[in-house]
Amino acid sequence: MSVMVSAFDAQRTRTSEKYTTYPPEVLPMFVAEMDAVLAEPIRDALVAAVANGDTGYVGHGRALPEAFADFAAERWSWRVDPDLVRTTTDVSVAAVETLRRVIEPGDQVVVMPPVYPPFWEYVAEAGGSATEVPLLPPTDPGDASSTTAGWRMDLDGVRRAFEDGARTVLLCNPHNPLGLVHPRDELAALARLAAEYDAVVVSDEIHAPLTHADAVFTPFLDSCPVAADLGVALTSASKAWNLAGTKCALLIGASERARAWFDGMPAEVVERTGILGYTASVAAFRAGGPWLASLLAELAANRRTLAERLGEVLPGARYRQPQASYLAWVDLGALPFGDDPAPVLVDRARVALSRGLDFGRQGAGHVRLNFGCSAETLDEALSRLATAR
Repeated sequence: MSVMVSAFDAQRTRTSEKYTTYPPEVLPMFVAEMDAVLAEPIRDALVAAVANGDTGYVGHGRALPEAFADFAAERWSWRVDPDLVRTTTDVSVAAVETLRRVIEPGDQVVVMPPVYPPFWEYVAEAGGSATEVPLLPPTDPGDASSTTAGWRMDLDGVRRAFEDGARTVLLCNPHNPLGLVHPRDELAALARLAAEYDAVVVSDEIHAPLTHADAVFTPFLDSCPVAADLGVALTSASKAWNLAGTKCALLIGASERARAWFDGMPAEVVERTGILGYTASVAAFRAGGPWLASLLAELAANRRTLAERLGEVLPGARYRQPQASYLAWVDLGALPFGDDPAPVLVDRARVALSRGLDFGRQGAGHVRLNFGCSAETLDEALSRLATAR
């Protein structure tokens, strides 16, 4: 059974940003939210909570830390200590509050564009200054059958940033918008480099459960022994199970240093966790595996469809299949759409995609396309995009 619904049906019944930003005639494929039904165990847990009136302030139990620890052990053979897991509203709050503990005002924080646009905002909100060390693009042109594995971190650039005074890296693993799953050896090399300069790595791992079958996700904290002493991982069930509005994320440490950072945060960081998000997250990590497997199968099919058809629909478009997520980073630089193709495609094709420039200067001529949708919706999007030439 498909876990996806028609985007047009979703537009008629849902009120979230994805379905209300544009008029109904525009196909929404921008914000990272899927046209998916709720997993049954999550739906049942939320219905029961509402029926029971369990909608107050979040409690202080261990259900979610233990559920995530079990999920991480089963999926990635990663041993997580539930006592070193905290919850908060969402990954953005987790990132800002962690940065506030590990940097001083004005400190440099390394970010690796093209990257999720709020990363710059996280750094600024925490009082830091973003230092850009762009990812290195593939050395070969590749084709639609290639994956984003050709991209890699610029570790020499990170070293130069450390030599210039940076002491923190805000990592995206898997990397949004590329869907790049950083290999273990590169993560370990980053950890050893950070240790050399007494730096901290804050790793946003929200897309990890969405890793495709042709890649292997490695948690940063588990990449090598030294990584555990200098990092914090941030994650949530929100991307994999489509729960962004329920508001719950996790901060994960693996050292006494991390425990001290967590304990030094204001109590409100945890208190702002949404109780319905907590309830949904426990259900997701405990019982959401079968639904997630169905989702990944549908995403894999959509990923292949894009690889097979995008070049026909938009000759000159370049795309490498993401190793994780439902987000495609598409290079339209060879087409006559300019540096900012997304508004052009809304006007000409009535398809809303994310602006590449929002992800950094490297996004000129690019768009990010959300293929977390039904096969029929993707087919309609491709048909519409063909009219934009």
